[in-house]
Amino acid sequence: MIGKEGRVTGRIGPGLVGEVMIPVRGGVEAFYAHPVDPREEIPVGSIVVVVEYHPPRTVYVAPALA
Repeated sequence: MIGKEGRVTGRIGPGLVGEVMIPVRGGVEAFYAHPVDPREEIPVGSIVVVVEYHPPRTVYVAPALA
């Protein structure tokens, strides 16, 4: 999971549990998402990269570099 890119479908930010869609196992699945930097907000539609993974469905993400 670490290093995979996904698209934000639920706003990620301080005090919020966001959502990202990440391609896995030949499909796309939803994961709960938190920002790596707890002060950062990531809007819906942004592309993010997974920095940390906590099974079964939680990821910590950072904005992907364009």
